[in-house]
Amino acid sequence: MRTLSAFIFSFILSFCFTSTAFAVDHSEKELRWQSALSEIVFSTVPLKNIPSKDPVTTLFTMHGSNTVGGKLGPHLAMEYLKQKGLMNVRVQPLQKLNEKVVVGDLPNRGKSVQIRISAHGSSTGFKGLMSGEADIWASSRKVKDKEVLDGLSMTNLDGPSSEHVLAIDGLAMIVHPKNPISQLSKQQLADIFSGKITNWAQLGGSDQSINLYARDENSGTWDSFKNMVLSKKAPLSESAKRFESSEMLVGNVLIDKGAIGFIGLAFVGDSKLLAVSDGDTQAFKPSLLTVATEDYALSRRLYLYSDDEPTNPYVKEFINFSESVVGQGIAQKLGFISQNVEAMDTSLAKNLPIDYLQLVEGNKRLSLNFRFQPGSAKLDNKAIKDIYRLAYYIKEQFKQQGNEQDLLLIGFGDRRKDQDRSKLLSKLRAMAVRRELAKVGVYAKLSTGYGEFNPVATYTNATDGQLKNRRVEVWVR
Repeated sequence: MRTLSAFIFSFILSFCFTSTAFAVDHSEKELRWQSALSEIVFSTVPLKNIPSKDPVTTLFTMHGSNTVGGKLGPHLAMEYLKQKGLMNVRVQPLQKLNEKVVVGDLPNRGKSVQIRISAHGSSTGFKGLMSGEADIWASSRKVKDKEVLDGLSMTNLDGPSSEHVLAIDGLAMIVHPKNPISQLSKQQLADIFSGKITNWAQLGGSDQSINLYARDENSGTWDSFKNMVLSKKAPLSESAKRFESSEMLVGNVLIDKGAIGFIGLAFVGDSKLLAVSDGDTQAFKPSLLTVATEDYALSRRLYLYSDDEPTNPYVKEFINFSESVVGQGIAQKLGFISQNVEAMDTSLAKNLPIDYLQLVEGNKRLSLNFRFQPGSAKLDNKAIKDIYRLAYYIKEQFKQQGNEQDLLLIGFGDRRKDQDRSKLLSKLRAMAVRRELAKVGVYAKLSTGYGEFNPVATYTNATDGQLKNRRVEVWVR
């Protein structure tokens, strides 16, 4: 109770200071807008000081996830070099599978620069970053606690200056196009991939043996699946076929009527996509809204990790470009989910409070949720940058429509013995987002909370469930 009282007092105190921000004059507000815009609008300068003795200069090297390094990383690298004024930008595969260079020629100078990309799995990227062989670690999972400890001699990999969310991806569950099954729960997936369920008839499907297709041990996609679905008591069945390449996995699923596999959303192709539920929650297929808000049960973040103060200037510049409006647009075109904010229509569960349904009726939901650090009311690293993305969205809408949209911030939380306490904490988190938005000149019309209603993750997994359910939705009217 004492902890709760202190928590409430700190929020109320900070909100009081936020309220005074409404009196800022126009010039100060404009400065805040410009600060917000500079975070997500990329600008670059032409390359300089390329050594004349080297015909080809490597700007930086990226190691890690095949999900990132297969298509997204090379396409971002190509556009980055084009924006720096390079000519004849192209991708050249190397002799070793899943390794390539992105090359661009300096105009009228007879020289080239390149970005080296090695995509053998997320874990290999961490090793490359620590050994100095890689400047950037591309990962399709969050850094592990052990990796944070091992990396402290270089940087805090969990900190906002080292951890960068590249895009959002949905871990897609795929089957053969003629499979009649349309949705599964996470528990059913665990039973399938651990070998407990071996025939589709056990799930209401055809009398057909289930054949398992999985990514290899170095893959961040595998690591995400293992952490989100499997457990030590239910490890992956030895009968599963393993693949380093997502494209090869999909190709095999398409010719096997008994197949089921998991891949990144961008690689689904012609396979059949399943809806997935977490416990008793609503089953969602991965979509622009459900993955962008991370409400989909198997949504995940793709990351770039680096030294917090890299000596190589191109490292930070490339990461900034990747997180910018342009970079996120590239991610979207390749089938990933960008972090650029959009307004969307959405269907709502019928078991929500009547006043909540009335509050959002006729409004549009924005394609982001604000989430928080574990056990804290502080925004996580993605949410910090989402404050600027939301400010940019509001600014652009004002330019197009000539008036500012009303923002509604609606908090949700995890289950507690006292529902009133849960509701209060969810409202305080909405107020925290409201305070951060005010710092960049964006003022929400309303902030409120609805506690444990509408969970998107099961409560049986305390840590992950809390992180997913403690969130703030954003609506506009």
